[in-house]
Amino acid sequence: MQAAGRFVVLGAFVALTTQARAQSALPLKHAPARTQTAITPADLMTRLYLYSDDSMMGRLAGSEYNLKATAYIASEVKRFGLQPAGDSGGYFQNVPLIKRGLDAGSVFSVEGTTFKPWEEFVPRDPGRTTRAFDGAQAVYGGVWPDSGMISPSDATGKFLVIGAHTGPNVPPAQQINRGAMLARYRGAAGIAVVALETFPPQAINFFRQPQTILRDAPLAADTITLPVYVYVSVAGARLLLGGPVDSARVGAAGRTVHGSVAFVETPAPARNVVAILGGSDPKLKGEYVAIGAHNDHIGFDNTPADHDSLRAFNDAVRRLELAAPDHRLRPDQVQQIHVNVDSLHRVHPARRDSIYNGADDDGSGTTSVLEIAEAFAGARVKPKRSIVFVWHTGEELGLFGSQYFTDHPTVTRDSIVAQLNMDMVGRGRADDENGGGPGYLQLIGTRRLSTELGDLIETVNKARKQPFTFDYQFDATGHPEQYYCRSDHYMYARYGIPIAFFTTGNHRDYHQVTDEPEYIDYDKLAHVSQFVYDVATAVANLDHRVVVDKPKPDPHGNCVQ
Repeated sequence: MQAAGRFVVLGAFVALTTQARAQSALPLKHAPARTQTAITPADLMTRLYLYSDDSMMGRLAGSEYNLKATAYIASEVKRFGLQPAGDSGGYFQNVPLIKRGLDAGSVFSVEGTTFKPWEEFVPRDPGRTTRAFDGAQAVYGGVWPDSGMISPSDATGKFLVIGAHTGPNVPPAQQINRGAMLARYRGAAGIAVVALETFPPQAINFFRQPQTILRDAPLAADTITLPVYVYVSVAGARLLLGGPVDSARVGAAGRTVHGSVAFVETPAPARNVVAILGGSDPKLKGEYVAIGAHNDHIGFDNTPADHDSLRAFNDAVRRLELAAPDHRLRPDQVQQIHVNVDSLHRVHPARRDSIYNGADDDGSGTTSVLEIAEAFAGARVKPKRSIVFVWHTGEELGLFGSQYFTDHPTVTRDSIVAQLNMDMVGRGRADDENGGGPGYLQLIGTRRLSTELGDLIETVNKARKQPFTFDYQFDATGHPEQYYCRSDHYMYARYGIPIAFFTTGNHRDYHQVTDEPEYIDYDKLAHVSQFVYDVATAVANLDHRVVVDKPKPDPHGNCVQ
């Protein structure tokens, strides 16, 4: 699942209390076995240990490792005998991702003093061409977002130095809202926000890495440029203004800024995998039930963490979160958590880890969709409508693969009657979610476009020998987690296609190097897979399309939960 605008902070946590705990009864490695037509825990275990193995290096979209992962998916659907439905008669739909990184020739200086990138200034990439600022005059713009700041007209052509509210009780959005600031001061030559001291090293490292974006169409020659946007320290602000920022007057002129900060683009190969099971009804086979998951994760880190101490620390954090679900943890609560690393290492040797394996996110969904595809391919009776299986790339980077597929579908968009999305479907234990257990399943979006689809899913569930207990709390309008907007189903929903998002929820290993196949509940994963298979069959065999009885969103507007 895509992160909700948060930085993932990693590192070995070494401290002093708590008893050593066995981490899992499952092995670190698992010998693969040939899969069968039926949906089974053993098949899913074989697939997931392969798909989230260290050799996949975290499957980051735009990397060779994501290409390796998608090659595995394509080889499997070819083995099943499914029809290729990608580009040029193959299983792959190429997605035009690019990486944008700081141009090595970028320079930012004030009266002969040059700022060191990533140390004395941190540039942010707006995703488009930035405006020239050489020779612009620095001007103090005030503290964001207070009244009395410099006006947009007075900021035109100037290099603004803007203070930021900081402190433990100030939400990040009130400290720095880059989008709003760029919108207000679009005519400025540049913006320097005095906030560098507030950023942890992990955040700076994140900014330093080239960012991957979807470049669906070339930028027009007349595309409006944006101001250069950088973060500086208090000392850097003093250099820009020629005096302390705390005593500067709004609109006061500073020194002349020189240089050029630019970003360069390089291709980042990425691809969806698309395959079709043809329907059995001549009149309905031209319509499709889409089943999907995302094939990517977030790659690897260059700084290994101690696996066991990190997991023990996150376990303690999770317990506190579950004990008080309506309250955010205070920093002092987190600081009170200590882990006895020596005790952990007496259970087994230290395990240094730097790969985000993404077993649950979304290796579980990817392998479930593969297992469902094999079950459909081997079934004696095929569903009336066709099934289109799509493994989307770039979900973690911004739902890029599903956005591209729904903007450029390889089947007629209007022929897709529903989309069933599986993202993080291998956990949901009691220590993962309040009320968790073998029958716990979260449903999101099932009635947002079609009441009938939501009712049909409930009906299919009631017919099961072991029905699931559905948790709809994260589907609530305005829920702060915004799960409806954070996975691939939304890219279908924006076009008015009814969707159902199946997930077993968040857990301590979310976006951590500890999200590994040894912590997956394979019996439950098989039950969820079979359930989605049954739901897809029910939708595919209806004598009519599921009825859309709710307003369709603007396909090019912002998602609203």
